[in-house]
Amino acid sequence: MPIIVNLDVMMAKRKMSLNELSEKVGLTLSNLSILKTGKAKAIRFSTLETICEVLNCQPADILEYKSDEGKTTNR
Repeated sequence: MPIIVNLDVMMAKRKMSLNELSEKVGLTLSNLSILKTGKAKAIRFSTLETICEVLNCQPADILEYKSDEGKTTNR
């Protein structure tokens, strides 16, 4: 998948545990873990906004796009 989730990097920079972020954002540990590991298929803008508020960062600090080299897309 070309969308890379760097939530763990931002959490490390802010020295914040998954438990602490879960409490401050209001998401369950399992849902936050799914997002952190890049297994989530979607994220609500309101959730992304809250995570950015708590971690004092921009969405681009958490989400990154990397193209799949050699893969064709139908657009």
